[in-house]
Amino acid sequence: MKTIFVFLFLLLFTTFFYAQEKFILHFDSNKHELITAEKEKLTNWIAENKNNKIVAIDGYTDEDGTTGFNDTLAQKRVDYVFQIVKNNVKIREDFKTRSFGESFNQSKNKAENRKVTIYYILEKDIIREEEILGIKMQIVAEKPKIEIEYPEKLAFENPNGTKSEFKLDRQFMKKIEHAKIGEKLKIDNLNFIINTYAVVPESRGKLYELLLVLQRNPALKIEIQGHLCCMNVDRTDLSTQRAKAIYNFLIANDVYRARLSYKGFGSSAPIYPLPEKDERERAANRRVEILILEN
Repeated sequence: MKTIFVFLFLLLFTTFFYAQEKFILHFDSNKHELITAEKEKLTNWIAENKNNKIVAIDGYTDEDGTTGFNDTLAQKRVDYVFQIVKNNVKIREDFKTRSFGESFNQSKNKAENRKVTIYYILEKDIIREEEILGIKMQIVAEKPKIEIEYPEKLAFENPNGTKSEFKLDRQFMKKIEHAKIGEKLKIDNLNFIINTYAVVPESRGKLYELLLVLQRNPALKIEIQGHLCCMNVDRTDLSTQRAKAIYNFLIANDVYRARLSYKGFGSSAPIYPLPEKDERERAANRRVEILILEN
C-alpha cells in the first residue's frame, strides 16, 4: 500500500496550486535516509532557496510492505527532510501533518513513488502567500489590545556568576510593542566589546528588554539587523555575527525561532556617509536595529 504523509500549513490544494514551486527527492526502497547524491541535491536546493518559503512537505512510499510499515516509513522520510531544512529555509509557522492513505495515483515505476516533495513559494510571491494557498481571510471585529505593563528594573545573573540590576527603558519597550509592520527601531546603548560580537556587561539589560517585549507580545516577529561604522568592507562579517548573537540569546531564552531572523549589513546602510566626521557619527552608524515583520 502506498502512503503519503504531509507536513503542511492549512494548505488547500486547489486552483491556487499552480503558484507554488516543488522540489522532489527520491529514496531507496525501505529507506528513510537520502543517498549521497540526493542529499547533495537537497543541500544545493537549500543554498538557492534560503529566502523562499516552504508551505508543505509530502512523504510517499511505494506499495511494497504493509500499510502500517509504509505509514511509518513515509513519516520517517518527511521527518528526515524536515530536520535538514527547518533551520535553513523559511517555513510557515502553523505546521501540521496529514496522511492521505491511498488517495493518489501511483506511478508504474516504483522508484518514482519513493519520494518526498517540498512545496514552496518564491520570495517575490510571499506577499501573496494567503492568496496562493487559497486561504480565505476572515474579517472579525478587532478586540481592544490589553495594555501590557513592564517592570521598571530587572535583576539578572552575568556569565561570570555576578548579579546585576538594570533599569529598563519602558518607553522603548512600548515603542516596540506598538510599532507598525515595516518600521525599524534602533536599540540604543547596545554595545559590544571592540572587534567582537560579545555584548558588554553594562548593555546586557538591553537584551532583556527585547526578550520581555517578545515574551509578552506573542504575535511579534522581528528581523535583527547589524550595522558597522568606519570601514567600507566588513571582512569578518562582524555585523552579521553581532545580529546573530542577539538572535541566539533570544532563542536560548525560548523565543520561537520562526519569530526571528537576523542579517548583517556591514557599512552598506550608514546613517552618515563614510568616512564619518566624528565619534557621534561613528556611534550612529555602529548600531543594531530591529525591523518589525509582524505585530
